[in-house]
Amino acid sequence: MPQPANLELVHVTKRYGSTTAVDAIDLRVAAGEYCCLLGPSGCGKTSTLRMIAGHESASEGDILIGPTNVTDLPPAKRGTAMMFQSYALFPHLSCLDNVAFSLKMKGVDKTTRRAKAMEYLSLVAMEPYAARVPAQLSGGQQQRVALARALVTDPQILLLDEPLSALDPFLRVRMRAELRQMQKRLGIPFVHVTHGQDEALALADLVVVMNKGKIEQAAPPKEVFEKPATEFVARFLGGHNVIATPGGAIAVRADRLTLHANGSGANDTRLNAVIRGIEYQGTHYQVALENGANTDLTATVSDAAFAATPLSIGDNVAVQWADNDIHALSPAP
Repeated sequence: MPQPANLELVHVTKRYGSTTAVDAIDLRVAAGEYCCLLGPSGCGKTSTLRMIAGHESASEGDILIGPTNVTDLPPAKRGTAMMFQSYALFPHLSCLDNVAFSLKMKGVDKTTRRAKAMEYLSLVAMEPYAARVPAQLSGGQQQRVALARALVTDPQILLLDEPLSALDPFLRVRMRAELRQMQKRLGIPFVHVTHGQDEALALADLVVVMNKGKIEQAAPPKEVFEKPATEFVARFLGGHNVIATPGGAIAVRADRLTLHANGSGANDTRLNAVIRGIEYQGTHYQVALENGANTDLTATVSDAAFAATPLSIGDNVAVQWADNDIHALSPAP
């Protein structure tokens, strides 16, 4: 089985011509952690992953895996394995031969490599499908084969480039649970690129939020959600309102806002607003509010509370929140 190793990036930068894709980032992922690199398209997360893998060279800085500086090593010498978004399985090879392929390239004899490939197919519950080709598999089954193929080389770190994006929503939720269980079973770091906030919060021990080539925040998921470091993190994660005050920007979670119809009945009103939109979400309603400069305020109202006091578009409301629901935001780095 793989041996875990710490991953450390020290002032790592990636430039493409005059464009800086990754700007002097520092990051440490402990052995055994599940790390999600999260951010919008173009934030630098995929370039970071590819530099760790060795598929892109770092313009500056150092990449360390365990005690070894791998910055200038080729991908095959780094102890990493990559699982791609497309899965990239060979269509003409069976599942067994897909998993065994990298061992074949290393000169491992047929009996040994097939036995090890079968061991890893068993690990991902795909042993009964060993003889099938990828076209005979579902998307989730193909993903399991791709995972077995990545793990069969016993990497110290597994790198995943948006591996769930091609799956339907139901299967995506199931597969992220399986990825999480697999990572804990193997005990090696997984570094997983995603633009999905829910995916990162569900999977990660460490969420790294990137923006314009920089790390805005790197922390456990609960901390990132409940205590976003910057206005960008609060807005990108969703579920927060960013509100300008004389003392600077603050974040207040949407589910912490209380609305009073007709703008009355609240002595400690924080602001007054007009309802501009209402969306039913099953367990709750999302209520869009407009108030001067704060045009994008959102309140999450439980279905029970909404039933007790129905609201309508165009209503004037008083908006409240408690002092302990206020989180001060820092300027972007």
